[in-house]
Amino acid sequence: MRIFHVSDESEILVFHPRLPERTDLDATTGLVWAINEKCLPNFLTPRNCPRVCYRIGTETTEQDIQTYFTSGTASHVIVIESKWFETMKNTTLYLYEFDIHGFTLQDQVAGYYTSETTQLPIAKFEVENLFEELFKRHVELRVVDNLWDIYDDIQKTTLNWSMCRMRFTQPRK
Repeated sequence: MRIFHVSDESEILVFHPRLPERTDLDATTGLVWAINEKCLPNFLTPRNCPRVCYRIGTETTEQDIQTYFTSGTASHVIVIESKWFETMKNTTLYLYEFDIHGFTLQDQVAGYYTSETTQLPIAKFEVENLFEELFKRHVELRVVDNLWDIYDDIQKTTLNWSMCRMRFTQPRK
């Protein structure tokens, strides 16, 4: 299994644990975060780009596949707001790969792994064209005016889903 940290910073040599911002985690324990390769597309967007991400899981029904996918080859969808399109087109990201040893699974569906110790990347990859990278990974990309409808709908499905950076989204209509 491969795990990565995604950043817009190109020269990170050492990853030190940072205190989490999430309120559901221990605020006194610093963590280094990584994502597995299956869920990596969820992070192939600009850092603060709000997005609704979903993919087919083991419990996903055929009805949900028919309703929420338009491509016969995609098993993953990323939905962004149109105001982020240009930023995404002009963003370069860096994938820092880690050795899985020293990391613990934090969330199976989201693909999160964490480490409480300082980590050194074993490789770094530059991604200059985020759209191309998503398409190469058979991810369907959707661009909408506002994320709130899909945000509400997708939570009622059997799909595996993740909502990222929603505090930066457009207000509900």
